[in-house]
Amino acid sequence: MKKLLLTTGLLLTTFGVIAKPQTITLEVPTMNCPVCPITVTKSLERVNGVTDVEVTFEERLAQVTFDDEITNTKALIDATTNAGYPSLVKE
Repeated sequence: MKKLLLTTGLLLTTFGVIAKPQTITLEVPTMNCPVCPITVTKSLERVNGVTDVEVTFEERLAQVTFDDEITNTKALIDATTNAGYPSLVKE
């Protein structure tokens, strides 16, 4: 029984290490003032699973790193949209 529990625990730990974070870039065309990136950043950081956010005002882009087992692109777009800044994935 101990071996089974140890093996199961080891496998669960290993899968957590293998999972890679995803990074996407969102276009946020309605950012039109220097304060807008702060609002966009905070809205994205509130999404569970987001690990890093970098927003550039000049390019009107938000680069977001997240765990795709916890959240998804739609949730990120919804977060910026609900904050008043609709976004879309940059291709």
